[in-house]
Amino acid sequence: MNGRVRLGRHLAGRPWTEREREIVWRGLTGRFAIAVEPLLGMLFFAALTWGIVWRARVAKPHDLWILAPVFGIMAAGFAIYLVALLVAPFIAYAQTFKPIYVLDGYVRYRGPDDFSEPTASGYVAVLFDDSQLCCEWECFGKQLVPNATVPALVEFSEYGGIHKIDGKSTGVLPEELPTLAIGISQKMRK
Repeated sequence: MNGRVRLGRHLAGRPWTEREREIVWRGLTGRFAIAVEPLLGMLFFAALTWGIVWRARVAKPHDLWILAPVFGIMAAGFAIYLVALLVAPFIAYAQTFKPIYVLDGYVRYRGPDDFSEPTASGYVAVLFDDSQLCCEWECFGKQLVPNATVPALVEFSEYGGIHKIDGKSTGVLPEELPTLAIGISQKMRK
């Protein structure tokens, strides 16, 4: 995957619209709603760890502190789970402050190669008008990506991939996202 846009500062770009940024924000808040569980788990086990250590210092039996690492490990596990849930949405939201690039060139589709992930179905790339690579993303799906190169006016971002081809949305950024992104999986299946 070529995660960097070649000659990015020389490409035409536009800022994200408030509507586009709001959709990404809704996805982030939806992930926040899911992250409440590991947050509460982390706080509960951290408080339990602290309580056991404190109680072992002031009351008998004083060897009660031996149990504290078990609950401390649980608190650390929930903290790691919390971070893992929120990293990708935070990165996605931060990317909304970078430009969406606009390029009149080509879109190249190709199948997986020797360096692809085992579940990858291929690659999609944006090419300059001289057919040089600008940026490429790995695709995941049930069907292999057919080999094709088509001329197109493309809007894309480094992190999100291709947003629009010839003015038509690719679905990377949905037109609408429900509050907290609740029910999005059912809408995406249709």
